[in-house]
Amino acid sequence: MKLSLEYFRTDLLAGLVVFLVALPLCLGIALASGAPLFSGVISGVIGGVIVGFLSKSNISVAGPAAGLTAIVLGAITGLGSFQAFLLAVFLAGAIQLALGFARAGAFSSYLPSNVIEGMLAAIGVIIIIKQLPYAAGWSAGQAHAGAVLVTSVSLAILIAWNNLCWLQSFKAVPGALVAVLAGVAVNEGLKAAGSGWALLPGQLVALPVPDSAAGFLQLFSRPDFSLIYDSRIWIVAATIAAVASIETLLCVEAADKLDPLKRYTDTNAELRAQGVGNMLSGLLGGLPMTSVIVRTSANVTSGGRTKLSTIAHGVFLLAAVVAIPAALNHIPLASLAAILLTVGYKLASPAVFRHMLRAGKYQFIPFAVTVAAVVFTDLLKGVGIGLGVSVLFILTGNMKHAYHYKREEHHEGETVHLELAQEVSFLNKAAIKRVLTDIPDRSRLVVDASRTVYIDHDVLQMLRDFLRMGSRDRGIVVKLVGFKHAYKVTDGIEVASH
Repeated sequence: MKLSLEYFRTDLLAGLVVFLVALPLCLGIALASGAPLFSGVISGVIGGVIVGFLSKSNISVAGPAAGLTAIVLGAITGLGSFQAFLLAVFLAGAIQLALGFARAGAFSSYLPSNVIEGMLAAIGVIIIIKQLPYAAGWSAGQAHAGAVLVTSVSLAILIAWNNLCWLQSFKAVPGALVAVLAGVAVNEGLKAAGSGWALLPGQLVALPVPDSAAGFLQLFSRPDFSLIYDSRIWIVAATIAAVASIETLLCVEAADKLDPLKRYTDTNAELRAQGVGNMLSGLLGGLPMTSVIVRTSANVTSGGRTKLSTIAHGVFLLAAVVAIPAALNHIPLASLAAILLTVGYKLASPAVFRHMLRAGKYQFIPFAVTVAAVVFTDLLKGVGIGLGVSVLFILTGNMKHAYHYKREEHHEGETVHLELAQEVSFLNKAAIKRVLTDIPDRSRLVVDASRTVYIDHDVLQMLRDFLRMGSRDRGIVVKLVGFKHAYKVTDGIEVASH
């Protein structure tokens, strides 16, 4: 869509907020992965600028993902060097590119909405849980008063920015930026006063600060292509490609649900974009990336409406690490935690749970199971468990709604009416078989397919077997209504025309 001046302004501001959220995440994920800190920033820049440009998504933001942390940590250790790992990242991107051209992105279209909603709510819960220690400045088993103060001030600003009418005139300035600046001011004031409440170095952003252009270039690494015939490299590459692709498709599907303008993303194009991004990330020394729902949620919450916000956040990341890395290291992690706490609350607010509860048990139970499973396991396992429960409920629903069953008593005996639904699939076979088994001996059965446009082959075969053997052995008179000639189930059976 064309960018209006309004979207241009709000997208730039949203990109700034996403940059503030993405910077500590890029560094933290790299640290947890056992990789150089700068590798997370490289992945964030490429995910913003390159993937943002190539992607067809309007609001999703790509970058290093927490879901890949365990895989990356194990791969770096198992392969023996970071350069060998970078080769695996490059090859994983090539595999994703091939998957995109093979149109594997259609997978996400088969995910039920209650599972996607559950995944979003679970991510909100996880964000809140993981950010509470930063918000409290937790260290050595106790909270840090200065961190609690910074968090409180930042949260107060964020809440006021969204709710107080007299602040509406300042809406052009993102509340997250004001919260961060206020957090910096509070901590610098505490330091100037010599207060023991001043934040410790580990409670601030920690970005590498090179002392020269040569030092900056040394932050980049290159893959070792001499190891391309090592089977271990390919196993790691395939693992990264599979997990990253699934997480990306899940997050893109979720992003489309968050999109206020209700647009849909070409998932095959997204896989191709992610593939190119991971190939470049591997070449330049970055971590593998996916579409990330935390950054995407922050983007939407901050007013991002087009891919310009994603690209802008990548540009801001690049400019910051090149121009002002020392200045960024004054930002309190508590202020960033306050921003993420508001994002998490919006994803997992009580209103979301009430909405799903009102939708009925067939929607709420798979939703609730997905929330619990994602929180207590991980994203992929949790979604898999939720999907399994959702499919179970779909099967149960199909078993109940594949037909209408009615029994009548007449002077000639009992008559059973079995009216088939518009579509009868193999999923309905067990339920219909149970009905046929329970029909009383020496009764009359009317099977009505007048409204049916499709009957699965397995169900038709079961009906044929019942008509030719089961019904005769039990003295059941069968009358077929509205069956198409192509079904071939009427040989020797009493038939009534539609």
